[in-house]
Amino acid sequence: MNNELNSDSGIYAALEASLITMDLEGYITGWNRGAELLFGYAADELLGKHILLLYADAEGQGEEDFFNEVISHGHAEMDVKRRRKDGSDFWAHLHLTLVRNKAGQPTRLIAYVRDISSQLANEERSRLYTHIFEHAREAIVITDHKRLIVSVNHAYLKITGRSAEEVQGTVPSFFSKKYNSRTIKDTLKAMGHWEGELWDSRSDGEAFPAWLSISAVQTNSGSPSHYFAMFSDLTEKRLAEEKIHKLAYYDTLTNLPNRAMLFSLLAQSLAEAKRKKKHGSLLCFNINGFKNINDSFGHAAADTLLAELAQRIRLALREEDVVSRFSGDEFYIALFEIEQREDAILVTRRILQSTAAPFYLKNQEIVLLSHIGISIYPDDGYDAETLINNATVAMHRAKKGNQNYLFYSSEMNRRSLDRIKLEAELHHALDLNQFELFFQPQIDLPSKKVMGAEALIRWRHPQKGMIPPSNFIPFAEETGLIVAIGSWVLNEAISQIAEWKKAGLKLNRLAINLSALQFKPQLPDELGAILSYHKIPAELVELELTESLLMGNGQSTLLNQLHNSGFSLALDDFGTGYSNLAYLQHYPIDYLKIDQSFVQALPDNQHSAAIVRSIIDIATNLGLKLIAEGVETKAQADYLAQLGCHLIQGYYCYKPMSAENFTQLLIEQQGKENQD
Repeated sequence: MNNELNSDSGIYAALEASLITMDLEGYITGWNRGAELLFGYAADELLGKHILLLYADAEGQGEEDFFNEVISHGHAEMDVKRRRKDGSDFWAHLHLTLVRNKAGQPTRLIAYVRDISSQLANEERSRLYTHIFEHAREAIVITDHKRLIVSVNHAYLKITGRSAEEVQGTVPSFFSKKYNSRTIKDTLKAMGHWEGELWDSRSDGEAFPAWLSISAVQTNSGSPSHYFAMFSDLTEKRLAEEKIHKLAYYDTLTNLPNRAMLFSLLAQSLAEAKRKKKHGSLLCFNINGFKNINDSFGHAAADTLLAELAQRIRLALREEDVVSRFSGDEFYIALFEIEQREDAILVTRRILQSTAAPFYLKNQEIVLLSHIGISIYPDDGYDAETLINNATVAMHRAKKGNQNYLFYSSEMNRRSLDRIKLEAELHHALDLNQFELFFQPQIDLPSKKVMGAEALIRWRHPQKGMIPPSNFIPFAEETGLIVAIGSWVLNEAISQIAEWKKAGLKLNRLAINLSALQFKPQLPDELGAILSYHKIPAELVELELTESLLMGNGQSTLLNQLHNSGFSLALDDFGTGYSNLAYLQHYPIDYLKIDQSFVQALPDNQHSAAIVRSIIDIATNLGLKLIAEGVETKAQADYLAQLGCHLIQGYYCYKPMSAENFTQLLIEQQGKENQD
């Protein structure tokens, strides 16, 4: 057979396109150069051979219908699999045309074959990429060069709770101003890539942590055409990390820190305490006979009791203190930064008082007997393990000696016992008439006259002598004895005013300190009864209040009632507490007392001087009177007078004195006034 393509025209033979002619039986009659390049066969190797030689599937399954379509319609096309001379298979696009003669009879077939392997591979790759894009667990966002969203995948819509229509053409949140977008943009511009963690938000506003990776897709000229971003929601990871952290560092029953966490917190606290030269304390808390509760009520009920016990201990502490459950019924309480060692006793007693109240298991009342061992930093150790061990030793000593609590240090125990003894004696001091009032004059600087006085309680102890209020008032506050002591002070002070009045001695006013525990609705009636009994007007009495007292609810009504009755009201130690100006605006305060801690640093300490000037300015602008406490030198007095504070009290003028001596002072002053 002749190569028909060559005989018809040399053009066909030279075509790079693959052209093959066949007779109606499928035998090859023409083979051009393009076919030779595509299949690897020369023309003389295939002319006269059947086309099945080129099939990857020798039987040509599925192509019978294709030939029928060509016969019926004159042409057809399909994708087929073919095989080269070297045995490699490839996909080809076949276009087959039926050629007829002038009489309309079919004479031959012309096949145009094109290799589409690369095209199909690209299509397959595109389908694969599309599948990956749509089914990836990470959120994927594609934006244009203006950072407007072009496409997002299903994961992005699921994570953010937004729809494709909603986000199309918008700027994604990680490019918006509410995130650190400047850093992201600058890094993308410089490096072409940014990766890191940030917080994103869902459509309902819920914030969630995300890990974000952004890359710039650049054109041939180097400018960005698109941005490709992937991010994953770290919420579940964070929750898992928190769960692992909680399991590792917290007790599962009580949710309190466990042994590992306590050691870590103690190490940090001790390093800080060492740097600041502060004291700290560790308490070891243990229940006596807890095994009996387990045996009697079962582990589940005992666990319920432990959970409630842990809550009671927690409520007895400050926010910054830490309570940890080591195991069973053993708890450790870390008190970070206590002012003095004795403060550990106050906390210990609060814990014991809180845990001594009855528990109820299965409708039965349970009363626990607990013991606490106390170790002090740095006295009893410089590291966590030593302090824990020493607190444990002290707890076992307390349990063995049937004591509620015990210090590890014998010296601290002695001081603790002295304090307990002093508290016990305080209960009887009123009955034994051991309290006494002293009076500290308040002097007007220009005239040097005594304008008033402050009543100060003293405890004349039969063995220890005169005990200042700072050594017993905290006990009285803690135990509630301050109410009875405060009533004694009110009655004694007003009685003394009556004696001076009877003796013809004049005192403008006497200041009496009030405890927050005294500040109850019945206080005006109590004061009214005392004044009525001694026939003294309320105008001669000044009631000194603290800022903490004013913080209670419903105080305004009570203060107005007292003020309307004629009492003058003074705010003591102003500037040392919250110094809330609302107190001065809403409460009927007459006097501000400048605390001695500021006065003692005058006039050289600029910080104290600035505070004093501010207090004086506030008082002046609000029409309040001023009293400066703790004035000890002429320089302090002169500086205060220069600022406009003319009423002072302190050792520069007079120390607190007995009623007898103060009476003599009033007599002398009145005598001078009469002579003038």
